[in-house]
Amino acid sequence: MKLTLFDLDNTLLPIDSDYAWGEFSQHIAWTDPVSFKARNDQFYADYQSGVLDIHEYVRFATDAVRLKGAEQAEIAHRQFMREIILPAVKPSAIELVKQHQAAGDHVMIVTATNEFVTRPIATAFGVSELIAVELARDAQGWITGEISGTPSFKEGKVTRVAQWLAARNLKWSDVHITFYSDSINDLPLLEMAQTPVATNPDARLRQLATDRGWRTLQLFS
Repeated sequence: MKLTLFDLDNTLLPIDSDYAWGEFSQHIAWTDPVSFKARNDQFYADYQSGVLDIHEYVRFATDAVRLKGAEQAEIAHRQFMREIILPAVKPSAIELVKQHQAAGDHVMIVTATNEFVTRPIATAFGVSELIAVELARDAQGWITGEISGTPSFKEGKVTRVAQWLAARNLKWSDVHITFYSDSINDLPLLEMAQTPVATNPDARLRQLATDRGWRTLQLFS
């Protein structure tokens, strides 16, 4: 099986959807524009530096959604898609996904952003399978702010892909993996791929890709 995996933020999208959702929550007055922004900026810097506490971040990032409830959250996310995400989607990214689908590849998005933010984005890219940070639910089925299972972050992306393979009675040796990512945080999964593609790479990943002879792709100018 040819398995093509895409990171989402700054790989298929020229923005970080998780950070953008935080900015959007300020825009619609769900969060305080001063204190929330300061923490959101710090978490984003931690992510870029590879030191993010994913559990603490998800509690922070989903708090306003949790408090507003499912109905208001769905309405807000539709506005987020319409005003922020869809205008950011580039034809080059859509075409890349379609090329792999047309070639018969099994295409998935594998992201460290939570499922609430990313599931509609995956749909917009025409990708039905998503590995994202899954959110724990309460007895009523609404999010608690905690993570369910292994977060798809750093080494967790390898774990989650391994779980996906095992659920289909597949082994790593049964698949040829192409993985597109911009971030050094994704090095564990890039190293598992037969075809790693450093896509719009950050400085550290760009240097590593050069050193290892990996393909580099600049989807966005």
